[in-house]
Amino acid sequence: MTIGELARKTGLSAHTIRYYERIGLLPYAHRDGYRRDYDASILTWIAFLLRLKSTGMPIREMLRYAALREKGIGTETERRLLLERHRAAVKKQLSDLKAWLLILDDKIAGYARAETRSKDHANANRHKPKPARTRQARAR
Repeated sequence: MTIGELARKTGLSAHTIRYYERIGLLPYAHRDGYRRDYDASILTWIAFLLRLKSTGMPIREMLRYAALREKGIGTETERRLLLERHRAAVKKQLSDLKAWLLILDDKIAGYARAETRSKDHANANRHKPKPARTRQARAR
């Protein structure tokens, strides 16, 4: 498949595909003259890379994983450990996000209470009779 077809099927731009190929995340495509010709099996690998990327895995770790995958048998432990380390980092991020969400929820609730107090105050004052103006107040 051509780079354009691969781009359409994966949602990646042709530029990104070339970049991933250049840095080693994707294997070099066979060339038919000057055009790249990709095997359909690359779709599964790209889908996996996109899942790793969506978890926030840095490219350097993705490159390490790709290198281990390329080596094949005997690298399973290293690949598992790499994924476990990344999983721990994602869990830490999730924990931080939950804490930040609680802070935001508290602040939002505070503003909601303040809005209610402001409305109650405005409504209470709207029904109060205004004090009569004295001659001195009118003269000013």
